Amino acid sequence: MSVSSTPPFKVKFLMPQYWGIWIGVCILLLLAHLPWRIQFRLGRWLGEKFWALGERRRSDTLINLGLCFPELSEAERYEMGKDVFRNGVIGFFESLSAWYTPKRFDNQVTIDGLHHLIEAQKRGQGILLLGGHYTTLDLGGYLSSLFFSAYIVYRPQNNPLLEWLITRARSNIFKQQIDHDDMRGLVSALKSGQIVWYSPDQDFGLKQGVMAPFFGVPAASVTAPRRLVKVNNSAILSFHSYRQNDEKPHYHLTITPELLNYPSDDPVMDATRINDMFEGLIRIAPTQWMWFHRRFKSQPEGVLSPYKKAAEQEKDQSI
Repeated sequence: MSVSSTPPFKVKFLMPQYWGIWIGVCILLLLAHLPWRIQFRLGRWLGEKFWALGERRRSDTLINLGLCFPELSEAERYEMGKDVFRNGVIGFFESLSAWYTPKRFDNQVTIDGLHHLIEAQKRGQGILLLGGHYTTLDLGGYLSSLFFSAYIVYRPQNNPLLEWLITRARSNIFKQQIDHDDMRGLVSALKSGQIVWYSPDQDFGLKQGVMAPFFGVPAASVTAPRRLVKVNNSAILSFHSYRQNDEKPHYHLTITPELLNYPSDDPVMDATRINDMFEGLIRIAPTQWMWFHRRFKSQPEGVLSPYKKAAEQEKDQSI
């Protein structure tokens, strides 16, 4: 199985070409040790600055929110988008805390639905645990490790030092890490009865996906979960985490009941069920999901994505 746990340190990481990253790491370590209230307030302030300066990400976020929350006014979506950016930066600080100072959150967590996971484990056929790209992603991972151990599917970093740093940090949280391209490793983990954390809630293209509604909007949706579950008749459940009480945070984890009668013979129906499940979980704390990613980028041939449409409209208006 191609997995990563604690990768070896390479002497070349001490070369001058990596010094900038090491300086950044020192700054991040200092930030990780700041009191929560300072992290929270700094995160909100930086989030507002990124919202003001990050034109493309701001535009993408507003497009996504416009598609998925048409019932809200434009002003409401604008404020919602700003809150997404605030939570995004706060989530970055939460990730730093999960990597370097996690113990301070040990008594600030509640979990619901753990019995669903325990019951599914008794079958011994592996569990595909569907997580989402929530802003609490890494801290939610650490807090979940207080209750159960899991393998995680991840996308390797291009920079080898960043890969070493992040993989090493996450090795204290997750049992093993599997490259997202390593389908054999995924299958092997499930066959050995492991819990495998997999996040299929973003746009990974249509090469191995289908168009299925996400918040009622057609979106590229991966079909890998149905193939993985089918191999070993593994259980499929989902995991959600969000932050409550900003000034004195408490984190709520939820494990949903097993998705029954999955997979079916219809990949679009299966993808729709998973997307509907994510929609329900995201709506619990809608500004704690990463709306700044281009969820609707991939489209069938001949169909423009909403981001390209917006860019063309803006170009036409400027002529």
